[in-house]
Amino acid sequence: MLDLSDFKELGGFIRFFKEISRIPHGSGNTAAIADYLENFARDRKLFCYRDELNNVIIRADATPGYENRPAVILQGHTDMVAEKRSDCQKDMAVSGLDIYRDGDFLRADGTTLGGDDGVMVAYALALLDDKAIPHPTVECVFTSDEETGLVGATGLDTSVLSGRMMINIDSDEEGVLTVGCAGGVRADLSLPVFRENVKEGGYVMRIDGLVGGHSGIEIDKGRENAIKLIGEALADIGDARIASLSGGNADNAIPRSAEAVFLSDIPREELDAICECLRERYAVAEKDISVTLEPAECDSHLTRESSAAVLRLICDNPTGVIRMDEDLPELVETSLNMGIARLGEDAFLLSFSLRSSVNERKEELLRRVTDISESLGATVSTHGSYPGWKYRKDSPLRDIMCQVYKKRYGKEASVVTIHAGLECGIFSDKIPELDCVSIGPDNFDIHTPDEHLSIPSTLRVWEYLKEVLISL
Repeated sequence: MLDLSDFKELGGFIRFFKEISRIPHGSGNTAAIADYLENFARDRKLFCYRDELNNVIIRADATPGYENRPAVILQGHTDMVAEKRSDCQKDMAVSGLDIYRDGDFLRADGTTLGGDDGVMVAYALALLDDKAIPHPTVECVFTSDEETGLVGATGLDTSVLSGRMMINIDSDEEGVLTVGCAGGVRADLSLPVFRENVKEGGYVMRIDGLVGGHSGIEIDKGRENAIKLIGEALADIGDARIASLSGGNADNAIPRSAEAVFLSDIPREELDAICECLRERYAVAEKDISVTLEPAECDSHLTRESSAAVLRLICDNPTGVIRMDEDLPELVETSLNMGIARLGEDAFLLSFSLRSSVNERKEELLRRVTDISESLGATVSTHGSYPGWKYRKDSPLRDIMCQVYKKRYGKEASVVTIHAGLECGIFSDKIPELDCVSIGPDNFDIHTPDEHLSIPSTLRVWEYLKEVLISL
């Protein structure tokens, strides 16, 4: 467990990061952390607003000498992607995280760390708690369920806010000021299936150990998708009658593992050869890939026709990078991620996260997925659509943040747009005059159990943020 004495240099930040880590706060499970924030504000007699989506806004008046400065919004989200290793027994819906220090990094034992976006929550609480830190009026906006489609930000009544400059703290690379992002949409596919009751022995195939990662920022890193791989492996078998199939836990995380129980008349040695071929094919890009095959019993399986339709739904739909940006060839323009697969009694469900910096291309890709899926008998529903965030040529906030960065670091900040959804797009759409920039410390392997947050970077960005607030 975390020893606070190891982090004295981080002051209030680590205290609050530890406190929120004790609270389960995966997407869709944000009521408890919203309660915590409400109690925090009440104890300090600060203005607090909370809505039915568990969005929370806490406002602190300017400290002496900064009353005439413009109000600033500090914004981030309270939910985290609750991913864990296959051997981790923790129920993340009811248990907090076991966080610990690993040299210069902060990690969680067997699970995601929640630095995305616990960093913002802890920064904001440390600022609000310490009356010795000078600042203009700050409106700290804690939105819910960002990871499942920017749900909280979409439903927030922004008329509560007076600030017209916003610092979003949901980026994961120090020295990078993000000033634009892609828009996106979630698509859920539902394919009706039919079962046959049997009492037969079959096999369970498991694919595990893939790198995974964020389906926007890391979609171009060549990381394999476990759902896609298991679908292709079962298709290679040819006569697989599927009893169960599952993979992935979040549509915006590249799936690291998947498994399927199936029946086949093919000899065991041929099935082993298919598994070995799969391992060898992806061993270079996925050095820790594991493909196992073991005996399994099942009481029912899909008909051959339903099994074939499920595999075609997986294999025929694309996943990964679809198009690179024409003007910025190093930037992904359009992509999608096959993030969740679940086989129920009478339907197979497959969920995607689609992204594009060009709205027309996003809609074009959605039509492509819809056409493929409907041709196989599946229905397609969408949710969580959000706009992109356009780069502003005139941004006083960006200019000041660049100046402060140059002063503190002795070099220029990198100003970029990214292929990931940020709530800045929602807020810019709701408040047209809003000037915003996204920042954050170095956080690695987010959305995976290997997530680790740089402690020195977290300290530097904290000091940078405080200087920005007094420079506006």
